[in-house]
Amino acid sequence: MRSTKAKTKPAEATAGCLYLVATPIGNLEDISLRALRVLNEADFIACEDTRQTMKLLTHFDIQKRMVSYHEHNEITRAPEIVIDLEQGAQVALVSDAGTPAISDPGHRLVSLCVRHGIKVVPVPGASAFVAALAASGMPIEEFAFIGFLPSRQTERRKALRALAAEPRPLALYEAPHRLLDTLEDALEILGNRPAVVAREVTKVYEEFLRGHLEQLLEDVRKKAPRGEITLLIGPADGAATHSLAPADAAVPLARRVEEVMKERNMDSKAALKAVARERGLTRREAYKQLLVTRAE
Repeated sequence: MRSTKAKTKPAEATAGCLYLVATPIGNLEDISLRALRVLNEADFIACEDTRQTMKLLTHFDIQKRMVSYHEHNEITRAPEIVIDLEQGAQVALVSDAGTPAISDPGHRLVSLCVRHGIKVVPVPGASAFVAALAASGMPIEEFAFIGFLPSRQTERRKALRALAAEPRPLALYEAPHRLLDTLEDALEILGNRPAVVAREVTKVYEEFLRGHLEQLLEDVRKKAPRGEITLLIGPADGAATHSLAPADAAVPLARRVEEVMKERNMDSKAALKAVARERGLTRREAYKQLLVTRAE
Protein backbone atom coordinates (compact mmCIF):
# COMPACT_ATOMS: atom_id res chain seq x y z
CA MET A 1 0.00 0.00 0.00
CA ARG A 2 1.27 3.43 -0.91
CA SER A 3 1.81 5.56 2.20
CA THR A 4 1.16 9.27 2.39
CA LYS A 5 3.43 11.53 4.34
CA ALA A 6 1.87 14.14 6.60
CA LYS A 7 2.54 17.69 5.54
CA THR A 8 4.76 19.43 8.09
CA LYS A 9 5.77 22.59 6.25
CA PRO A 10 3.76 25.69 5.24
CA ALA A 11 2.27 25.20 1.79
CA GLU A 12 4.08 28.20 0.28
CA ALA A 13 7.55 26.99 1.28
CA THR A 14 9.95 24.88 -0.78
CA ALA A 15 13.12 26.05 0.97
CA GLY A 16 14.03 28.06 4.01
CA CYS A 17 11.51 30.83 4.57
CA LEU A 18 10.88 33.56 7.13
CA TYR A 19 7.21 34.24 7.90
CA LEU A 20 6.33 37.60 9.46
CA VAL A 21 3.21 36.62 11.37
CA ALA A 22 0.96 39.41 12.63
CA THR A 23 -0.66 38.54 15.95
CA PRO A 24 -3.70 40.10 17.69
CA ILE A 25 -3.25 43.51 19.31
CA GLY A 26 -5.76 42.61 22.00
CA ASN A 27 -8.73 40.52 20.94
CA LEU A 28 -7.49 36.99 20.24
CA GLU A 29 -10.32 36.47 17.74
CA ASP A 30 -8.42 38.75 15.35
CA ILE A 31 -5.89 36.00 14.58
CA SER A 32 -6.19 34.77 10.99
CA LEU A 33 -6.60 31.15 9.92
CA ARG A 34 -3.46 31.48 7.83
CA ALA A 35 -1.47 32.76 10.82
CA LEU A 36 -2.59 29.77 12.91
CA ARG A 37 -1.59 27.38 10.14
CA VAL A 38 1.86 28.93 9.72
CA LEU A 39 2.48 28.90 13.47
CA ASN A 40 1.44 25.24 13.59
CA GLU A 41 3.66 24.21 10.68
CA ALA A 42 6.80 26.29 11.31
CA ASP A 43 9.92 24.57 12.62
CA PHE A 44 10.16 27.14 15.37
CA ILE A 45 8.82 30.57 16.34
CA ALA A 46 11.06 33.57 17.03
CA CYS A 47 9.32 35.70 19.67
CA GLU A 48 9.78 39.18 21.09
CA ASP A 49 8.72 37.75 24.46
CA THR A 50 8.31 33.98 24.77
CA ARG A 51 6.01 34.40 27.77
CA GLN A 52 3.62 36.59 25.80
CA THR A 53 3.66 34.29 22.78
CA MET A 54 3.07 31.26 25.02
CA LYS A 55 -0.29 32.75 26.04
CA LEU A 56 -1.31 32.93 22.38
CA LEU A 57 -0.07 29.43 21.56
CA THR A 58 -1.73 27.93 24.62
CA HIS A 59 -5.05 29.56 23.76
CA PHE A 60 -5.01 27.94 20.32
CA ASP A 61 -3.46 24.65 21.52
CA ILE A 62 -0.25 25.08 19.50
CA GLN A 63 2.87 23.36 20.80
CA LYS A 64 5.97 24.71 19.16
CA ARG A 65 9.59 25.43 20.03
CA MET A 66 10.23 29.12 20.68
CA VAL A 67 13.40 31.22 20.66
CA SER A 68 13.67 34.79 21.89
CA TYR A 69 14.23 37.57 19.38
CA HIS A 70 14.03 41.10 20.76
CA GLU A 71 15.77 44.46 20.51
CA HIS A 72 18.45 43.51 23.03
CA ASN A 73 19.61 40.29 21.35
CA GLU A 74 18.76 40.74 17.67
CA ILE A 75 22.32 41.66 16.66
CA THR A 76 23.48 38.14 17.58
CA ARG A 77 20.22 36.22 17.18
CA ALA A 78 19.45 37.37 13.61
CA PRO A 79 22.56 35.68 12.09
CA GLU A 80 21.79 32.49 14.05
CA ILE A 81 18.26 32.37 12.62
CA VAL A 82 19.60 33.05 9.11
CA ILE A 83 21.85 29.97 9.42
CA ASP A 84 18.77 27.87 10.24
CA LEU A 85 16.90 29.39 7.31
CA GLU A 86 19.78 28.65 4.92
CA GLN A 87 19.53 25.02 6.03
CA GLY A 88 15.86 24.92 5.02
CA ALA A 89 14.07 25.87 8.24
CA GLN A 90 10.61 27.45 8.15
CA VAL A 91 10.63 30.18 10.79
CA ALA A 92 7.73 32.27 12.05
CA LEU A 93 8.66 35.65 13.53
CA VAL A 94 6.16 37.27 15.89
CA SER A 95 6.17 40.33 18.14
CA ASP A 96 4.13 40.71 21.31
CA ALA A 97 1.26 42.20 19.27
CA GLY A 98 0.76 43.38 15.71
CA THR A 99 3.20 43.01 12.83
CA PRO A 100 6.92 42.34 13.37
CA ALA A 101 9.23 45.18 12.24
CA ILE A 102 6.45 47.79 12.50
CA SER A 103 7.53 49.71 15.63
CA ASP A 104 8.72 46.30 16.87
CA PRO A 105 11.86 44.15 16.41
CA GLY A 106 12.28 42.42 13.07
CA HIS A 107 13.86 44.80 10.57
CA ARG A 108 17.40 43.52 11.17
CA LEU A 109 16.40 39.91 10.51
CA VAL A 110 14.30 40.80 7.46
CA SER A 111 17.08 42.88 5.87
CA LEU A 112 19.60 40.10 6.56
CA CYS A 113 17.31 37.54 4.90
CA VAL A 114 16.90 39.78 1.86
CA ARG A 115 20.69 40.14 1.55
CA HIS A 116 21.11 36.36 1.75
CA GLY A 117 18.38 35.65 -0.81
CA ILE A 118 16.06 34.01 1.75
CA LYS A 119 12.36 34.25 1.03
CA VAL A 120 10.38 36.55 3.35
CA VAL A 121 6.60 36.10 3.47
CA PRO A 122 4.27 38.52 5.32
CA VAL A 123 1.21 37.05 7.03
CA PRO A 124 -0.85 40.21 7.68
CA GLY A 125 -3.25 40.85 10.51
CA ALA A 126 -4.43 43.39 13.07
CA SER A 127 -2.78 46.81 13.30
CA ALA A 128 -3.49 49.37 16.03
CA PHE A 129 -2.84 52.48 13.94
CA VAL A 130 -4.83 51.21 10.94
CA ALA A 131 -7.79 50.31 13.18
CA ALA A 132 -7.57 53.69 14.93
CA LEU A 133 -7.43 55.58 11.62
CA ALA A 134 -10.45 53.71 10.28
CA ALA A 135 -12.53 54.65 13.34
CA SER A 136 -11.13 58.16 13.76
CA GLY A 137 -13.57 60.07 11.58
CA MET A 138 -10.67 61.90 9.95
CA PRO A 139 -10.12 62.03 6.17
CA ILE A 140 -7.53 59.28 5.75
CA GLU A 141 -7.10 58.87 2.00
CA GLU A 142 -3.48 59.65 2.80
CA PHE A 143 -1.65 59.64 6.13
CA ALA A 144 1.86 59.53 7.58
CA PHE A 145 2.75 56.77 10.03
CA ILE A 146 5.36 58.07 12.48
CA GLY A 147 5.51 55.28 15.06
CA PHE A 148 6.99 56.31 18.40
CA LEU A 149 8.30 59.84 18.87
CA PRO A 150 11.60 60.19 20.79
CA SER A 151 11.11 59.88 24.54
CA ARG A 152 13.41 62.80 25.41
CA GLN A 153 11.60 66.14 25.25
CA THR A 154 14.27 67.99 23.25
CA GLU A 155 14.33 65.30 20.56
CA ARG A 156 10.54 64.91 20.61
CA ARG A 157 10.02 68.63 20.06
CA LYS A 158 12.57 68.61 17.25
CA ALA A 159 10.68 65.73 15.58
CA LEU A 160 7.37 67.58 15.93
CA ARG A 161 8.83 70.75 14.41
CA ALA A 162 9.99 68.66 11.44
CA LEU A 163 6.40 67.41 11.05
CA ALA A 164 4.76 70.83 11.31
CA ALA A 165 4.48 71.24 7.53
CA GLU A 166 3.19 67.70 6.94
CA PRO A 167 -0.29 68.11 5.34
CA ARG A 168 -1.47 64.55 6.03
CA PRO A 169 -2.87 63.15 9.28
CA LEU A 170 -0.14 61.80 11.57
CA ALA A 171 -0.42 58.37 13.21
CA LEU A 172 1.76 57.86 16.28
CA TYR A 173 2.21 55.41 19.12
CA GLU A 174 2.83 56.73 22.61
CA ALA A 175 3.37 55.34 26.08
CA PRO A 176 0.59 56.35 28.50
CA HIS A 177 3.00 58.01 30.94
CA ARG A 178 4.33 60.27 28.15
CA LEU A 179 1.00 61.13 26.50
CA LEU A 180 0.44 64.32 28.51
CA ASP A 181 3.89 65.70 27.62
CA THR A 182 3.44 64.77 23.97
CA LEU A 183 0.05 66.47 23.77
CA GLU A 184 1.49 69.62 25.37
CA ASP A 185 4.39 69.69 22.91
CA ALA A 186 2.11 68.97 19.94
CA LEU A 187 -0.30 71.75 20.90
CA GLU A 188 2.52 74.24 21.36
CA ILE A 189 4.37 73.33 18.14
CA LEU A 190 1.60 72.21 15.75
CA GLY A 191 -1.28 74.35 17.01
CA ASN A 192 -4.74 73.26 18.09
CA ARG A 193 -5.33 70.59 15.47
CA PRO A 194 -8.05 67.93 15.32
CA ALA A 195 -6.85 64.79 17.06
CA VAL A 196 -7.87 61.39 18.37
CA VAL A 197 -6.51 59.41 21.30
CA ALA A 198 -7.31 55.73 20.70
CA ARG A 199 -6.73 53.63 23.79
CA GLU A 200 -6.63 49.83 24.13
CA VAL A 201 -7.85 49.26 20.55
CA THR A 202 -9.71 45.90 20.21
CA LYS A 203 -9.43 45.27 23.97
CA VAL A 204 -12.10 45.23 26.68
CA TYR A 205 -11.56 48.88 27.66
CA GLU A 206 -11.25 50.24 24.13
CA GLU A 207 -11.81 54.01 24.10
CA PHE A 208 -11.68 56.81 21.54
CA LEU A 209 -11.26 60.45 22.61
CA ARG A 210 -12.00 62.77 19.69
CA GLY A 211 -11.67 66.53 19.51
CA HIS A 212 -8.84 69.05 19.23
CA LEU A 213 -5.48 68.87 20.96
CA GLU A 214 -6.42 71.50 23.52
CA GLN A 215 -9.53 69.60 24.62
CA LEU A 216 -7.78 66.23 24.63
CA LEU A 217 -5.04 67.73 26.75
CA GLU A 218 -7.60 68.82 29.31
CA ASP A 219 -9.25 65.37 29.25
CA VAL A 220 -5.91 63.64 29.84
CA ARG A 221 -5.06 66.02 32.68
CA LYS A 222 -8.32 65.08 34.41
CA LYS A 223 -7.92 61.34 33.89
CA ALA A 224 -4.52 59.77 33.25
CA PRO A 225 -4.75 57.18 30.45
CA ARG A 226 -3.70 53.56 30.75
CA GLY A 227 -2.81 50.86 28.27
CA GLU A 228 -1.68 51.01 24.66
CA ILE A 229 -2.11 54.46 23.08
CA THR A 230 -2.44 55.44 19.42
CA LEU A 231 -2.43 59.20 18.82
CA LEU A 232 -3.78 60.64 15.57
CA ILE A 233 -3.19 64.30 14.72
CA GLY A 234 -4.94 65.82 11.73
CA PRO A 235 -3.92 68.83 9.64
CA ALA A 236 -4.93 72.28 10.88
CA ASP A 237 -8.63 72.92 10.24
CA GLY A 238 -8.89 76.55 11.31
CA ALA A 239 -10.92 75.70 14.43
CA ALA A 240 -9.73 77.19 17.71
CA THR A 241 -6.22 77.73 16.40
CA HIS A 242 -5.47 80.67 18.69
CA SER A 243 -4.90 82.89 15.67
CA LEU A 244 -3.99 86.43 16.61
CA ALA A 245 -6.01 89.42 15.52
CA PRO A 246 -3.77 92.19 14.12
CA ALA A 247 -4.41 94.26 17.25
CA ASP A 248 -3.34 91.41 19.54
CA ALA A 249 -0.19 90.85 17.51
CA ALA A 250 0.92 94.40 18.26
CA VAL A 251 0.35 94.06 22.01
CA PRO A 252 3.61 93.62 23.95
CA LEU A 253 3.93 90.09 25.26
CA ALA A 254 4.02 91.10 28.94
CA ARG A 255 0.81 93.07 28.61
CA ARG A 256 -0.86 90.23 26.70
CA VAL A 257 0.06 87.82 29.50
CA GLU A 258 -1.62 90.14 32.02
CA GLU A 259 -4.72 90.34 29.82
CA VAL A 260 -4.96 86.54 29.56
CA MET A 261 -4.53 86.17 33.32
CA LYS A 262 -7.57 88.41 33.87
CA GLU A 263 -9.68 87.12 30.95
CA ARG A 264 -9.19 83.41 31.70
CA ASN A 265 -8.49 83.55 35.43
CA MET A 266 -5.06 81.94 34.95
CA ASP A 267 -1.86 82.23 36.93
CA SER A 268 1.15 83.82 35.26
CA LYS A 269 2.74 80.53 34.20
CA ALA A 270 -0.41 79.22 32.51
CA ALA A 271 -1.06 82.59 30.89
CA LEU A 272 2.48 82.74 29.46
CA LYS A 273 1.99 79.26 28.07
CA ALA A 274 -1.31 80.28 26.44
CA VAL A 275 0.20 83.41 24.89
CA ALA A 276 3.14 81.38 23.59
CA ARG A 277 0.65 79.13 21.76
CA GLU A 278 -1.15 82.18 20.37
CA ARG A 279 2.06 83.52 18.91
CA GLY A 280 3.56 80.23 17.78
CA LEU A 281 6.43 80.46 20.24
CA THR A 282 8.10 77.86 22.41
CA ARG A 283 7.81 78.45 26.14
CA ARG A 284 11.51 79.33 26.26
CA GLU A 285 11.20 81.89 23.45
CA ALA A 286 8.11 83.41 25.09
CA TYR A 287 9.91 83.69 28.44
CA LYS A 288 12.84 85.48 26.79
CA GLN A 289 10.46 87.92 25.12
CA LEU A 290 8.68 88.46 28.42
CA LEU A 291 11.94 89.45 30.11
CA VAL A 292 12.77 91.81 27.24
CA THR A 293 9.34 93.51 27.21
CA ARG A 294 9.35 93.93 30.98
CA ALA A 295 12.80 95.52 30.80
CA GLU A 296 11.69 98.06 28.19
